[in-house]
Amino acid sequence: MPDFRLPDLGEGLTEGEIVTWLVSVGDEVSIDQPVVEVETAKAVVEVPCPYEGVVSARFGEPGEKLAVGSVLLTVGAPEQSGSGNVLIGYGTSETPRRRRPRASYARNRGLPRSEHPGSPLGTPEPAPSDTGRAVAPAVISPLVRQLARDSGLALDRIAGTGPGGVIRRADVERELAVRTTPDPTHDPAAAHDAAPAHDAAPSGDRRIPLRGLRGAVAAKLATSRREIPEATVWVDVDATDFLAARAAMPTVSLLALFARFAVLGLKKFPELNSRVEGDEVVVLDRVNLGFAAQTDRGLVVPVVRDAQSLTTAELAAAIAAHTASAREGRLTPAAMTGGTFTVNNYGVFGVDGSAAIINHPEAAILGIGRIIDRPWAVAGQLAVRKVAQLTLAFDHRVCDGGTAGGFLRFVADCVESPVTALADL
Repeated sequence: MPDFRLPDLGEGLTEGEIVTWLVSVGDEVSIDQPVVEVETAKAVVEVPCPYEGVVSARFGEPGEKLAVGSVLLTVGAPEQSGSGNVLIGYGTSETPRRRRPRASYARNRGLPRSEHPGSPLGTPEPAPSDTGRAVAPAVISPLVRQLARDSGLALDRIAGTGPGGVIRRADVERELAVRTTPDPTHDPAAAHDAAPAHDAAPSGDRRIPLRGLRGAVAAKLATSRREIPEATVWVDVDATDFLAARAAMPTVSLLALFARFAVLGLKKFPELNSRVEGDEVVVLDRVNLGFAAQTDRGLVVPVVRDAQSLTTAELAAAIAAHTASAREGRLTPAAMTGGTFTVNNYGVFGVDGSAAIINHPEAAILGIGRIIDRPWAVAGQLAVRKVAQLTLAFDHRVCDGGTAGGFLRFVADCVESPVTALADL
């Protein structure tokens, strides 16, 4: 009977946490059928099984971390009667074994997927019966389970407001707010007298484990601050013509245009598309462009590979597709690794500037602030223009201020004269 081991799910990932088993012992599985949801430091992914047969053993429970290479499942041959060995795709059993419905598409199509092994796909769990027998609550998202677990909340005590009673993130957050809000009818003095001294801990405290995606981001940011001698330069730019050019290209986002200008700048100043390895600076010949995207799971950085070979329209389409995948939780770990330069549009949060932290082991990150009306001198006259601040944080080991300033000035010139810049593409 073959053992299916936890595979390598992406660059640098050494372990994964079991979120949900999609099969039970005794279930029949087919080749490439997803059998378990695993949360890595990058994303929640469904892991397909390379074998066909019957699940004879599972290893690990939800919430347990397994190292890459650890055994996940043991798969035996399908049941047979009256004949010898059964090849994949062939058999003599007239009564097929039960096969679990594949739940891999339920989450992507927005359908509730039951937690209970006997419930059909897309059907939420029934309420507890009159006999008191408990059933698992209806939850689609593993992130909702994680939030409830970290907050110490029991899902079976939370009323779901989603379709068919599905418990959503807002339901968990509402329950958490209720439990952490003081009751105005409560008598603190009486409670103090009645409660033992060791129960007097502050009720509003909440601990958030630094693990999974949050832990990976924390580790990378700490490594960046610890290892990279970082410097920052910034410049204000007149983005009036930039916004006019963007309006003429409805399929190209503001971020995509900034990304296009950054890629052009890296062609002129390739030292910023590099990394430090030991006592050497490795200047890279491919631009794998990362961009910061805010999702329900936190900040992620999808990567558009070989951005230097894409047209403006192709780059815009790739950024839009990656953004959609990130917000839907469908990005693979491989789609968030291997970046060589990052663009961060923090202007969407209503801020003008930021000393962004470099996405280690990259050498630089370009930041874009909000675009707002400001007084600006135009041909010796004061006018109101659309102005933004651009910021470049860079690793001072890979270049000096002249190179960093030259790159940032080039991008700023592209923003102020976008038609001229785009005409060269």
